[in-house]
Amino acid sequence: MAKESEGLSYAEAGVDIEAGNSLVRRIGPAAARTARSGTMDGLGGFGAMFDLKAAGYEDPILVSATDGVGTKLRIAIDTGEVAGVGIDLVAMCVNDLVCQGAEPLFFLDYFATGKLDVDEAAKVIEGIAEGCQTAGAALIGGETAEMPGMYGAGDFDLAGFAVGAMERGGHLPSSLAEGDVIIGVASNGVHSNGYSLVRRIVEHAGLGWDSDAPFGEGSLGAALLAPTAIYVQPALAAHRAGGVRGFAHITGGGLTENLPRVFPDGLGAQIDLSSWDLPPVFRWLAEAGGVAEAEMLKTFNCGIGFCVVADPDRAESIIAGFAEAGHDARVIGSVTGTEGVAYEGALL
Repeated sequence: MAKESEGLSYAEAGVDIEAGNSLVRRIGPAAARTARSGTMDGLGGFGAMFDLKAAGYEDPILVSATDGVGTKLRIAIDTGEVAGVGIDLVAMCVNDLVCQGAEPLFFLDYFATGKLDVDEAAKVIEGIAEGCQTAGAALIGGETAEMPGMYGAGDFDLAGFAVGAMERGGHLPSSLAEGDVIIGVASNGVHSNGYSLVRRIVEHAGLGWDSDAPFGEGSLGAALLAPTAIYVQPALAAHRAGGVRGFAHITGGGLTENLPRVFPDGLGAQIDLSSWDLPPVFRWLAEAGGVAEAEMLKTFNCGIGFCVVADPDRAESIIAGFAEAGHDARVIGSVTGTEGVAYEGALL
């Protein structure tokens, strides 16, 4: 009788296949809650399928987006507060999709780590499922990669992939004109951009993630981990009602670099910085880091996470629609005949 081999195994090399299977079983209910029209098979296949016809599209154009969470993950890992970064991951993708006029349909995630912690990964992916529910997208697949030697102990990384659709001819931006209004929708804090600078400022201030937040209640780490707001549903409702010329997701680059992405040649924006109150977290970042106003405006969202460019006659109803969805919105500027973004008033 042949002696059983005593050679090496995949588990001894640091990859626990059963842990991965356990994670799939655990996140199944959360993924199931994101099902929507067009969803087909569940998790676990070699690929995920989606039925565009069942989703109600006749002549669809597909739109895709991919993103990550950036160095905000470092704070989540160091504090152990990882649930919110799943929402961030979804938000960074679906808020971009809707800027093209597309409805997010489905989402896939990529979770990579050196050694899989099932509890931690489940919290992240359950956050992803929560973000998908808010956006109306189905979580239909993903990949969990355990790669010993590629990541430090306790570290992980995330990437997200969203696909949306719109009927042909429904794309944005469209028909922008001088005199259109720019509506700013409030952010939920720093969102998921500029965290390399945030971390540098915190270090410069001599604070830790468990320090009291200098600008609010609770710990500094928890305050800085507030998840990115998801604007999809009220934005789609505004677009379908008519009068929307374009949307801008205010991410890295701030208002200064993201608003021009909406404008055709020859048009720009005039923004009144006194039209909203700078949230305390940004005031603290500016003061603690000695960050100039211009640098703040091209690094952070500074309290405006999303912009709607619209027909002035539609501004009131658009603002009301965002308010009904729980988002504070207001007119912060207008479209001009001069390219770029010009500011009046003071941020700080």
